[in-house]
Amino acid sequence: MSATNKSPKELMEYRHLGRTGLKVSVLSFGAWVTFGEQFDIGEAYNCMKIAYDNGCNFFDNAEVYAAGRAETIMGQVLKRMFDQDGIQRSDLVIATKLFWGTPYYHGEANKSNLKGLSRKRIIEGIRGSLKRLDLEYVDIVFAHRPDSHTPMDEIVRAFNWIIDQGYTFYWGTSEWSAEEIREAWEVADKLNLIGPCAEQPQYNMLHRTRFEVEYARLYKPPISYGTTIWSPLASGLLTGKYSDKKFADGDNRLGLKGNLSWLREQLESGQGLNGLEERNVDRIMEIVENLRPIAEKLGATLAQLALAWVAKNSNVSTVITGASRSSQVTENFKALTFIPKLTPDIMEEIEQALKNKPKQPYDWRSMN
Repeated sequence: MSATNKSPKELMEYRHLGRTGLKVSVLSFGAWVTFGEQFDIGEAYNCMKIAYDNGCNFFDNAEVYAAGRAETIMGQVLKRMFDQDGIQRSDLVIATKLFWGTPYYHGEANKSNLKGLSRKRIIEGIRGSLKRLDLEYVDIVFAHRPDSHTPMDEIVRAFNWIIDQGYTFYWGTSEWSAEEIREAWEVADKLNLIGPCAEQPQYNMLHRTRFEVEYARLYKPPISYGTTIWSPLASGLLTGKYSDKKFADGDNRLGLKGNLSWLREQLESGQGLNGLEERNVDRIMEIVENLRPIAEKLGATLAQLALAWVAKNSNVSTVITGASRSSQVTENFKALTFIPKLTPDIMEEIEQALKNKPKQPYDWRSMN
C-alpha cells in the first residue's frame, strides 16, 4: 500500500523522547485554550478519542490551563476512555506542567509560595495535578518556566523526589534557555540524579531561532534533548483563516473572549503573539499567502503543511496539536500524509516563501 493510501494511524511515527526509552507519537494533542474554556467533557472526549484512534499516544496539559479545569476535564475523559473504550493507562503518555500554580489565579491573598519551582511548589503542584487528573502518576512533568529565584540543585532534587515517589517517570523544561537547561543537566549529573530529558518550546514557521540555533547543541550527545512542540500553527496564524485580518470574528482562537482575549490584543498592539519572532502583521499575512500555492500543489491545507513542516525536523519528538472542534483533530492528523512529500526541493520552496531561516552563530571550534 502506498503512503498516500495509508491512514494517519498507519503513517504515525513514534519517536524517542530525547535519550530516554519512552516513545511518543510524532503528532499529539494538548488541552491548552479549549479544555475548560470552550469544551465540556463531551467535546473533549471526542477530540482525545479521535486523536487516539489516529495513533496519538501523547496528551499534554498544565496545572495553569483554565485554572486547573483543563486537568479535571482531561481526567474525566481519561476515565471514560479507560472504562468505556478499554484503553489501558500503559497505552498513553500523559504530561502536565508546573510553575504558576492553580491557586495563583484564584485570588488568594497570600501568593508568596504559589508560583515558581521551590521544592514545596513542585511537590504540592504535582499532588494537585494528580488529584485533578484522577491518576496515580503522569509520565512526564515539565517545569513550565525557569525560576531564577530557586537554586538549580533544589529544582533538580525536587523533581527527582517526585520521580522517586512514583508521581512521574521523567521531567523536562518549557521555555528555558539553553544555558538553563545545560546547568540543570550538569547539576543532575554532578549529584548523580536524573536530569531533564526534554524541552517544550514554541516552534513554527514564524518562530525558529531558539529551536534551530540556540538549542542546536542540546540535541547532540551527551544531553540528546527531546522536544514536545507547542503552537506549531502560531495560534492559528498559519492556517490562513486570518487573511482578512479580522482576528476577532468566528470561533477561532484569536476570536475567543474572556481569559484568552490577550492573544488577540498582543497581536493587534504590535507586541507579537506569544513571543513570536515575526511581529509585523502584514509580513505574517505575506508569508501565509506565499505558502498557499505550495500547500495547494501538495493537496494539503495550510495547517497540514505547517504541521508537516514542524514534524519533518528530526529534532522534534512530538508536535502538540490543538483544536477548537473535534473535526479539526481529524484534519490535523492528515498532516502525517504530507511529511513524506516534503522533499528537499519542496523544503527549499518553503524556505523561499518564508525568507526567515535563522543564521547559525560563528563557532571558532569548527575551524581547523
